[in-house]
Amino acid sequence: MKVKKFFLYLFLTVVSFISIFPFLWMVISMTNKSVEITKGRLLPGNYLIENLKNLFASYDIATALWNSFIVAFVTTILAILVASLAGYGFEIHRSRGKNIVFNILLLSLMIPFASIMIPLYRMFGKITPYAPAIGIDTLAAVILPSITTAFLIFFFRQNTKMFSKELIEAGRIDGLSELGIFFRIFIPSMKNTYAAAAIITFMTSWNNYMWPLVILQSTEKKTIPLLISNLGAAYAPDYGVIYTAIVIATLPTALIFFLLQKHFVAGMMGSVKG
Repeated sequence: MKVKKFFLYLFLTVVSFISIFPFLWMVISMTNKSVEITKGRLLPGNYLIENLKNLFASYDIATALWNSFIVAFVTTILAILVASLAGYGFEIHRSRGKNIVFNILLLSLMIPFASIMIPLYRMFGKITPYAPAIGIDTLAAVILPSITTAFLIFFFRQNTKMFSKELIEAGRIDGLSELGIFFRIFIPSMKNTYAAAAIITFMTSWNNYMWPLVILQSTEKKTIPLLISNLGAAYAPDYGVIYTAIVIATLPTALIFFLLQKHFVAGMMGSVKG
């Protein structure tokens, strides 16, 4: 039995090391020169301050981080609000064709984004002369297509199956409107679900690369994934600066996940049980 446990823990240790090694490699690489990184150096160096100076002096990383934060934050707030309203409505309210609509919505998960990217771009191109605030080369154009996602609606509907219907009836008896029940009873009772959805949406929006690459044109509107991509596309890329930017870009999502991980696990388990 002890031998079995030994090999089990040994296997888990190896798998854990393999999983954490890429992040460890990034942290070590941000302290070394570009030449040392290309040689495969696995020991920490003393070039961290120089990499930070080169990054902030040569590139407007602060603006890119701010743009990514605005996109991720606004997208997260709007997406979980819209998706939770839709999921709540699909589960709680009865109508003849709601399951047909929901199934069609789920079918949209099978459509790759690349196939709708050109129609989306043309649509925003048509909008730009009349509403430049939400047209091409605006952060609003990055946010709007991400507000409604079939996955989040499905996620909230599955979790709503676990929500006590007696609370809804009690709220109606007390004279609350349907929106009052949603905002004053449903949302506080489903905080774990909202935390899980917020983490998923924030990380997806923060790391979004393809659509911002297409719709954003000005340098001052670039998000952090685009900036990192530009760093790697240089004629002679400075890998120390690149890894420093990658680590900085990783920290916000890692921080949010570690702060909300308990709620995330509870929310995800709730969706499975539903």
